[in-house]
Amino acid sequence: MEKWITYLLDTDTLTPLFYKNPKVAKHFKKAIDAGNKVETTIISRIEMLRGRCDFLLKASTGHDVVKSQQWLKQTEIFLSQWLIIPFDDAAATQFYILRENKKLRKVGHADLLIASIVLANQAVLVSRNLRHFKQVPNLKVVNWVD
Repeated sequence: MEKWITYLLDTDTLTPLFYKNPKVAKHFKKAIDAGNKVETTIISRIEMLRGRCDFLLKASTGHDVVKSQQWLKQTEIFLSQWLIIPFDDAAATQFYILRENKKLRKVGHADLLIASIVLANQAVLVSRNLRHFKQVPNLKVVNWVD
């Protein structure tokens, strides 16, 4: 019996997909065509929206405010099409374990939250940030961007 994979996209992969990066789009299509799931996490959703909101709030001209408001709306529409995997009790347990690992002290808080969700869901993380994520024990990571 064939086992399907759940891929969870990190922000640094979701963003190029939003911009229709051909390499990421090809990997995405291949994964879907093979019957796999491709989803994202609540943390990546927050990071994308926070980036858009920050851009809007820092806009220095009226034109930039209008433009950034349009990007925010397009990002909200894009994200509404995704199944967003929440941070649940199983992820909280994983997060506690990871936070106790002294070797992971230099890995960012948001990255540990994402890794916890991926581990709790027995998924594969799709990220460019191999330097940090490869340090997380038992975390499967692939890069669709480079």
